[in-house]
Amino acid sequence: MITSVLVANRGEIARRVFATCSRLGLSTVAVFSDPDAGAPHVAEADRAVRLPGRTSAETYLDVDAIIAAARAAGADAVHPGYGFLSENAAFAQAVVDAGLTWIGPPPAAITAMGSKVNAKAIMASSDVPILGDLDPTSIEASDLPVLVKASAGGGGRGMRIVRDIARLGEEVEGAAREAASAFGDPTVFCEPYVERGHHIEVQVLADTHGTVWAVGERECSIQRRHQKIVEEAPAPLVERIGGDLRERLYAAARSAASAIDYVGAGTVEFLADGAGRFYFLEMNTRLQVEHPVTEATTGLDLVEWQLRIADGEPLDAEPPSTQGHSIEVRLYAEDPAADWAPQSGTVHHVHIPADVRFTGLDRPGVRVDSGIADGSEISVFYDPMLAKVITWAPTRRRAAAMLADTLVRSQVHGPGTNRDLLVHILRDATFLTGDTDTGYLDQVGLDVLARPLLDDDAARRAVVAAALAASARERSTASVQAGVPAGWRNLASAPQSRSFVTADGDEVTVRYRATRSGVDLPDDPRTAVVSAAGDLVVLEVDGVRLPHRVAAYPDADGIATLHVDTPAGSLTVTEAPRFVDPTAVGAPGSLLAPMPGAVVRVAVAVGDRVVQGQPLLWLEAMKMEHTVHAPADGVVTELAVSAGHQLAVGDVLAVISEEEVTA
Repeated sequence: MITSVLVANRGEIARRVFATCSRLGLSTVAVFSDPDAGAPHVAEADRAVRLPGRTSAETYLDVDAIIAAARAAGADAVHPGYGFLSENAAFAQAVVDAGLTWIGPPPAAITAMGSKVNAKAIMASSDVPILGDLDPTSIEASDLPVLVKASAGGGGRGMRIVRDIARLGEEVEGAAREAASAFGDPTVFCEPYVERGHHIEVQVLADTHGTVWAVGERECSIQRRHQKIVEEAPAPLVERIGGDLRERLYAAARSAASAIDYVGAGTVEFLADGAGRFYFLEMNTRLQVEHPVTEATTGLDLVEWQLRIADGEPLDAEPPSTQGHSIEVRLYAEDPAADWAPQSGTVHHVHIPADVRFTGLDRPGVRVDSGIADGSEISVFYDPMLAKVITWAPTRRRAAAMLADTLVRSQVHGPGTNRDLLVHILRDATFLTGDTDTGYLDQVGLDVLARPLLDDDAARRAVVAAALAASARERSTASVQAGVPAGWRNLASAPQSRSFVTADGDEVTVRYRATRSGVDLPDDPRTAVVSAAGDLVVLEVDGVRLPHRVAAYPDADGIATLHVDTPAGSLTVTEAPRFVDPTAVGAPGSLLAPMPGAVVRVAVAVGDRVVQGQPLLWLEAMKMEHTVHAPADGVVTELAVSAGHQLAVGDVLAVISEEEVTA
């Protein structure tokens, strides 16, 4: 029997597997890269082994290093998690050859599904409906739109929609680069792109005795960059269409698993249209990120069943029935309004209200699976997902309301996140009808969904709270005489002021004045200050009291970033420096790095004339490729980077000027 499990992964999924192992009395082994040395998953394992290096290729994708770590730590089984090597047949075979138990499907099954082109051929011979493949070299304008996909991976990496035949070659090359970086295999293929499709998937479990379960379906249609951000069970599309659609999906999923003698937990993914016609997309031969919604609606612990099946235990004849509705959202460190630019840095504080963590819900409530804690560093080398927040309730609308409220009440002090977007989705009328497809974000628009939760008045009050809290902190730590706070006046004085810079780069100044009766806001007579402490400011507007919790985090230069949390949403501002260093002011026309990362390709040279929107260079950050476009027409008069250049946010990439370059 399995006694000690090494998880060949990091972050949230490593912690998730460790949680089940601990409940089953199994010891745990973590592996970690240099950037992850202080990560929560490392501290929670019974043993941990360093994988020297920073990038995925140097660490979590190094088969020999992981096998050596398992041997060194005395593990007798390996769980791959998801991503990295989880669908790598050579890795699975190496684990087996090392005399360890592989907690996953047989290497042959991974091989069969590992190439999406091969997988489609197998499904076609098993009477599972498929979309035909297209040879990229023979695609014509009449074939558009098409979807370029990585053959060896998933998670939206190496995937591009092509609507313009002139861009096909460029997109195929970009997808291949991204696939090679994420999965070590640059192979890509093309297939017809179904507009307004629904992403429906069926969870399967199969034992070594021939029993295959279809354990409920999920809908994951709301996606950005072909990566899911909202997942739920059961699928609203299946619920709406009814009839025998669910049974046909289950039958197709069982056929897919049986065709390759599958063992363990896996997911068969389909693309369905609004009429319920569906086509095989791929089979993920691993645990899915969104597995908690299936656990919430079935009561199963899928990780436990992975372990039990690996130990040879049989499944019952029939799977459990499903109950209620579960929704999961992925909280990412990214800015949806800035083309999904990933964010990195220190998570100073995180609190997501939860009933349980990494385990099932036996009543309506909230589950949180997270890979971060206070002090965690969000690295540019890995996926930007911070946490998964999951609710279960008897009805879909109740699950959505609970989830939105939990996100609003969460405190995430650090890099920017997509939280406001997720809340707007969960409260959107279209979403609540269940009629969402893969084009949902484009149909509703990021101008609606990515807008701040706080309206202009609430945001202004949050900045006022930041100013009053900063003033209160100073008064509590500085005094000219015992018992007399700094700034005290015997007579009325002119208002004091503080200036802050918002996340959008706007500077906002707040004026306030201490009086005998309290604090006065001369620019906002409707707002009264009930109390003002360093961490809590209570304001009153038209008789309604509004609490604002404030936390400040100074940088090395003493400039503080303040996070203001309210019951309606949050705001982050930074103290405006009193003096600006002239050397920090960029040249006119400077194009700055929008995110930290590495330059993978530069398409222009000094002297080139460019037009607004033209791709200039490509950055790789958090396992995704991002294009930097020309902000205006002009000439490249300076080029500060080349391929391989490592960047921080705000680094100068190039200078675009109206003048020609002179010799």
